[in-house]
Amino acid sequence: MTTATTHGRSPTPALLLGLILTLAVVAANSWYLSRQITRLSDLQRDLTDRSRRDSLQLLRIQNDLNQLGLAMRDMLDREASYPLAAWSAQFDRIRADLDDAVQRQEDVSIARRTPEQREVLAVAFKQFWDASDRMFTLARAGHDDEARTQVQVSLQARQAALSSTVARQLVQNNESEAQTAAQVQDIYAEVQRQAYWFLAAALAAIGATSLYLIHSNRQLFARLAALSDERRGLAQALITTREDTLRDISRELHDEFGQVLTAIGSMLKRTTRHTTEDSPLRADLREVGEVAQTALDSVRGLSQTLHPSILEELGLASTVDWYLTTVERQLGLRVTYEKPATAVAVRPDVAIQAYRVLQEALSNVARHAGTVEAVVRLAFRNGALHLEVEDHGVGLPAAGGSRGLGRVAMRERAELVGGTVTWSRPPAGGTLVSLVVPL
Repeated sequence: MTTATTHGRSPTPALLLGLILTLAVVAANSWYLSRQITRLSDLQRDLTDRSRRDSLQLLRIQNDLNQLGLAMRDMLDREASYPLAAWSAQFDRIRADLDDAVQRQEDVSIARRTPEQREVLAVAFKQFWDASDRMFTLARAGHDDEARTQVQVSLQARQAALSSTVARQLVQNNESEAQTAAQVQDIYAEVQRQAYWFLAAALAAIGATSLYLIHSNRQLFARLAALSDERRGLAQALITTREDTLRDISRELHDEFGQVLTAIGSMLKRTTRHTTEDSPLRADLREVGEVAQTALDSVRGLSQTLHPSILEELGLASTVDWYLTTVERQLGLRVTYEKPATAVAVRPDVAIQAYRVLQEALSNVARHAGTVEAVVRLAFRNGALHLEVEDHGVGLPAAGGSRGLGRVAMRERAELVGGTVTWSRPPAGGTLVSLVVPL
């Protein structure tokens, strides 16, 4: 929390806002496209159905007008055996069918006609049927010649005019279908434009969000890298300070306490020489001298443990050999040591860090491996120091388990001298710690 406050706000709110806006654009455009597509589907279905029914009714009207035309042609034939009044029933049937067809056609017509245009058609039909009624009235009265004249002069002309009007309506119907198709195409074009706008908006939103995410990630990674460098620098500084402190304490123990205890031992020896052999004081002085010598040995051992001075005197290989002789007593481990064929001089900083890695690895074996046996290998090859500590215990912890500070310290010590340390599982099981440091 402190780090986030120090280095700036978290990018999560802005990223969530970008995600919400993107989803909102997607949802709105999807709703719009769905609505437009539904509208197109309904419009096409309705127009197709109406156009089909309109055309059927117009064809029905046209067929009735053609029947009227054929009937009037037969009525003008003077050689026909039927009197004119006999045609009245057929005219009535055609009239009823025409009235029904005209009404249905008006209900489903897709052509845009003004009320005046519809009134003209209705008046034309009314005039035709009025003239037809007059003609049949004359025929029933026995005036066939006058009735035929009425058919020839009035009815046929009106029937031709009605056929022409219906033909024009068919043409208008086709024009309306063309206009409807153009309207559908306009809607398709609008949907396409909206789809392109949506794609551009979505790409812009995604691009902006991605750029912000990249920028935020770069900042976060830069902060993490800086924090990692700071942590590594701090860890290495702590390790260096710790080694300096341990070296100073080791020297103080060796030089100050060691000299004091050595001086006490010397004084006790001199005092012992001034006493008789059978004196009780001589026995007490000898006992005090043994205690002082034991304390001196303990101080020297502790001094070597804190900072082995033999690293600087004898080198790493000899120090490792000496240390492993004390491991069984200190940690209860039986260690098999594979020595290098040839010892190589190692810088003091490399030697102390390799020595500490060895101490930590064996300490981990004693605490966690569940075994009392280990193998230590030290070698110098390919211009590098190779140190391995192997055990056949319980092995590495499961993924995600706690690694402990010991492994972190080993890694930092290795990096401090430009080396690497790895943990692996050998074929026989357990854990293999490998340290490699270029020399």
